[in-house]
Amino acid sequence: MLFYNVENLFDTLNDSLVFDDERTPQGRYKWQKTRYDRKIDHITRVLSEIGSEKTESAPDIIGLCEIENRKVLVDLVEHQNLLAHDYGIVHFPSPDERGIDVALLYKKRSFLPTSFVSHRLMLLDELGERNYTRDQLVVSGVLDDEPIHFLVNHWPSRRGGEQKSRPNRIKAAQLNKRIIDSILNLDVDAKIISMGDFNDDPKNDSFKKVLKTKGNRKTLDSMELFNPMEKLYKQGIGSLAYRDKWNLFDQFFMTSNLIQRNKGYFLWQAGVYAPSYLRTTNGKYAGYPFRTYAGTTYQGGYSDHFPVYLLLLKEYRD
Repeated sequence: MLFYNVENLFDTLNDSLVFDDERTPQGRYKWQKTRYDRKIDHITRVLSEIGSEKTESAPDIIGLCEIENRKVLVDLVEHQNLLAHDYGIVHFPSPDERGIDVALLYKKRSFLPTSFVSHRLMLLDELGERNYTRDQLVVSGVLDDEPIHFLVNHWPSRRGGEQKSRPNRIKAAQLNKRIIDSILNLDVDAKIISMGDFNDDPKNDSFKKVLKTKGNRKTLDSMELFNPMEKLYKQGIGSLAYRDKWNLFDQFFMTSNLIQRNKGYFLWQAGVYAPSYLRTTNGKYAGYPFRTYAGTTYQGGYSDHFPVYLLLLKEYRD
């Protein structure tokens, strides 16, 4: 499976209900159809190629963030790079002030959704006014005959600085924990995977103090959450870079039963997908993600984030 922050995947139409004026042909980003089509080409290339060298197929499950609406999702799954995989879409419009949402794509032959719900994150600013942000998406279903639950996140940004914005991500983590706990209260053996752009690293309080994730399998008990990205972070691996510092905001974490080799799916490998074509090739930002825009200057790249992936294996016992 894959999670990808696709960096402001807007269509070119002006929607009067969201603040997308800048992302239109007349806006300051000059977001024209040729640029949109190229972006769709780029993103579908990544979605179709990631993991193919090990699985010989595109991912069964794809979490996305920074998508504007269902239309851009339809354009993705109906593109020639993805059409044969027959992806379904789970998406709810959220009240985010930038007009961006999260979504889940799934191969219809591999996964059957049985329920899906969007949980609203209620935030207030210093004046006590509503701070509109992304919902947290929960999709439950059956993956190759095995019940499983997916959470898709895009937590509040670090705008204004990490310390000032931290309380918003703490609240996002608290909501995520409540969702996970509610699922486990109904089924203590539920397998749950939470994915997203959390705008925090694995070491931050939202993970270590609220969700209480662990990166060491040996110290993990049956009711704790495992974060395979913590090991990558300690190795200096990141999914985005800012001012010569790498962050690993794009992550997966999961219930401990997904690292046990019992009957059903278990974790094999997690990683950051960063082939050469997703990297800036020269200049001051060589090696950084090859993004669509730098400020308002069109670069023609993919995204300002690298995607992250999770490989699961399934063990059968008689």
